[in-house]
Amino acid sequence: MYRSHNCGELNASHINTEVTLAGWVQKSRDKGFMNWVDLRDRYGITQLIFDESRTEKTVFELAKTLGREFVIQVKGTVIEREAKNKNIPTGEIEILVSELNILNSALTPPFTIEDETDGGEDIRMKYRYLDIRRNPVKNSLLFRHKVAMEVRKYLSDLDFCEVETPYLIKSTPEGARDFVVPSRMNEGQFYALPQSPQTFKQLLMVGGMDKYFQIVKCFRDEDLRADRQPEFTQIDCEMAFVEQEDILNIFEGLTRHLLKEIKGIEVDKFPRMTYEHAMKTYGNDKPDIRFGMEFGELNEFAQHKEFPVFNAAELVVGIAVPGAGNYTRKEIDALIDWVKRPQVGASGMVYVKCNEDGTFKSSVDKFYDQEDIANWAKTTGAKAGDMIFVLSGPSNKTRAQLSALRMELATRLGLRNPEVFAPLWVVDFPLLEFDEESGRYHAMHHPFTSPKPEDIALLETKPGEVRANAYDMVLNGNEIGGGSIRIHDKATQQLMFKYLGFSEEEAKAQFGFLMDAFQFGAPPHGGLAFGLDRLVAILGGQETIRDFIAFPKNNSGRDVMIDAPSAIDNAQLNELHIQLDL
Repeated sequence: MYRSHNCGELNASHINTEVTLAGWVQKSRDKGFMNWVDLRDRYGITQLIFDESRTEKTVFELAKTLGREFVIQVKGTVIEREAKNKNIPTGEIEILVSELNILNSALTPPFTIEDETDGGEDIRMKYRYLDIRRNPVKNSLLFRHKVAMEVRKYLSDLDFCEVETPYLIKSTPEGARDFVVPSRMNEGQFYALPQSPQTFKQLLMVGGMDKYFQIVKCFRDEDLRADRQPEFTQIDCEMAFVEQEDILNIFEGLTRHLLKEIKGIEVDKFPRMTYEHAMKTYGNDKPDIRFGMEFGELNEFAQHKEFPVFNAAELVVGIAVPGAGNYTRKEIDALIDWVKRPQVGASGMVYVKCNEDGTFKSSVDKFYDQEDIANWAKTTGAKAGDMIFVLSGPSNKTRAQLSALRMELATRLGLRNPEVFAPLWVVDFPLLEFDEESGRYHAMHHPFTSPKPEDIALLETKPGEVRANAYDMVLNGNEIGGGSIRIHDKATQQLMFKYLGFSEEEAKAQFGFLMDAFQFGAPPHGGLAFGLDRLVAILGGQETIRDFIAFPKNNSGRDVMIDAPSAIDNAQLNELHIQLDL
């Protein structure tokens, strides 16, 4: 055997024990007559000692040839360490080596394999297999494994059955762009990689599986950000004979279980917030409620004065920033420049300082008296020592701009503590949203989402006011899961396709298999999918998901380690009957 113990388990109780270890050379310190080597594996580090007076000469000389990341096996005796290291579990002992076997030599790595490395992100992604040896990445992957195991345990204990669904499926026009796969055996035809197993999990409910889950890869060909990947992992779940309340209770329970088992945190019942309230109060449908700064709508107190900017606006809205009343003019101007950036898009910003003596000083003093501004303070919840920032313009656009400012200020003020967890449910989403470019309605979630039964009549007259039987779970300003009660009868599904602009022929061509299944006794059903990558990153206290994925892509969707995607040769293209037009 290559090892009797790992490099993280030996301690003072093993002194005088003969052991065999194997791993990588972290570093060596050659003092001439004495040589120390730190040996590393997944479990930790153990110090080896080669002593000129106690180690066989050939072994002692061989130890001097060891370089960083050499793979070695050693045999020796556990002895007490003179200079103890209380920072590591093995810090009381070292191994007096009697045998040394070099299993593999190594080139000098392009960056240091340390917790704090000198390697930039690009070089570390190119040599990802080396980056995984570093504790931060290794521990992130182990953390992900722990979360996934707790998910499987919780759901299995509730009689959920894990079922695999296909990766080669039919392309559908809804949602993001599909990744497509040509079929050699079916000339000129293509599979698509699934954006989610949506229709398959519904078919499993038709099949009577009752409770399904799957930790599954999904694929979307969309523009990337630091927190997006073209392939990502979902905890995908579906249940039969359920209503919305059943779904919310089950998966709120799962999230509470994870917070308790992974983080040691007890959370009470999650608050619930309607989509309308979230948009009006926080400017987005995934509000971070770890801090306040709720929106105050100021039209009543800011319009019909002499300030034309506010008079012409559809919405005037502000937030109170706690303790920011001491901001300098330079700091305020920097924030005004920040909201004017193209990424935010505001044309300007009004500010009000709430003085300690109860008076106010604003950038629009000549248009508003102290009583007017006092109403602004009351509406936004501002106190003495706070600052009020106000934006105006078209309602939806202005709310989005103020939401971006709110999150930026919270970050600067240290209000987004990654060790504080504030989950909530957002419910009652619109069923449909109107797309100006195409001139028709699109499903806000997907075309299989059920409308609220009491709103179905509005489809004919006010389709934009129909609420979906849908819900999102939000954690610390991130959507970590979303789902809905599904349509389970053919007539309602046909009605939905109609209002989404599908002709009867198009609906049959794309989803005929699902419509056919509904005719054979489909039960009421619904479900939810968590984004595992995002959930793990938040539980791990990180903003981005890359370090929790073994082999991530970069912002261009490339795997720079294996150089993919890449061209394929003409013989393969000919076999697939594909001709490139670049």
